[in-house]
Amino acid sequence: MASRAETHVVTASLDTPRPAGRATGRRRWFRRGAVLAVIVLFAVELVIGWPSLSSAVGQLKAPDPRWLAGAVVAELMAMGMYARMQHTLLRSAGLRVPLYRSVALAYAAHSLNETLPGGPAFSTSFNYQQMRRFGATPAVASWCIALSGILSTTALAVVTAGGALASDGTPHWYGLTALAAVIVLLVVGAQRVSRNPSVLDPAARAILSLVNRLRRRPAEAGLDHVRSFVGQLGAARLTPGRGLAAAVFAVLNWGLDAVCLWMCVRAVSNEEINATQLLLAFCAGMAAGTVTIIPGGLGIIDSALILGLVTGGIATSTAIAAVVLYRIISFGFIIGVGWISWLIMRRRHRIYLAARAQVS
Repeated sequence: MASRAETHVVTASLDTPRPAGRATGRRRWFRRGAVLAVIVLFAVELVIGWPSLSSAVGQLKAPDPRWLAGAVVAELMAMGMYARMQHTLLRSAGLRVPLYRSVALAYAAHSLNETLPGGPAFSTSFNYQQMRRFGATPAVASWCIALSGILSTTALAVVTAGGALASDGTPHWYGLTALAAVIVLLVVGAQRVSRNPSVLDPAARAILSLVNRLRRRPAEAGLDHVRSFVGQLGAARLTPGRGLAAAVFAVLNWGLDAVCLWMCVRAVSNEEINATQLLLAFCAGMAAGTVTIIPGGLGIIDSALILGLVTGGIATSTAIAAVVLYRIISFGFIIGVGWISWLIMRRRHRIYLAARAQVS
């Protein structure tokens, strides 16, 4: 049965059909424009990257199907580990989300992040929106997204340090210590605040007083909303066991991605390659990809990976072929799966909204 508010909305829409029709038409044209913009974006990216892509593909010979299959499985498992990391964080907040939904979210958000200009912003917004649909409060969703990013960044640093140690190098322990301290402070701080939200009152009052002065509103306007948001963090109880599990999944995400690259090298050549050198080349490539605004780090990650492999003793032609194969799997294939996941999630949500409207 529809509530009074819902009945009022329905009645108003029946009384004024033209504005509703115009709004529906605008939404339809907006969706079509967005789809067209994405298609144009992909076309532009293809035109810009085609010369380097075509020359690189020319280096790619028929790969060994066994190693190729192994590389695909490794990359799928890497994405699965990232999904499990987020799934563990959501479970720590009491959300019983089916694992397949976390996997679909990981693929879709990854595709948004890698292919759209300003991808991280779109990916973060999409993650937040979906976690809210999972039942997460705004504070829990924000906490989960922030902690996922920190864990992933720290895990890459740990993998890099492991490669440096294996190659008799000296990792930057002060950097790792700082990252670990950030995680501990974030988790412990969030738990302490959730148990006693009043500890934030002095800081919240000071900030709100300044903001409200500019807005010409009462000094404590909005303080209740801040307290409510902070209080929602009480649902996030990350135990040591789940925290360790999430960290392990984050490390495995990067580790299996590196295994995919190694299998791509094996698929195109019988040349021996030092595992630690390959790991360092992989970490250098991933680090280079974090400082570029080019979607997917096209050209930047590839060049860093090729240079790292060549430095590790791999022939240039083999390095190019291996990186091309790796990027076809980790970028092309995974991105394709991600966009399919996004379309399915969007379609299911529209069906859900239509069914809910009929029930109302």
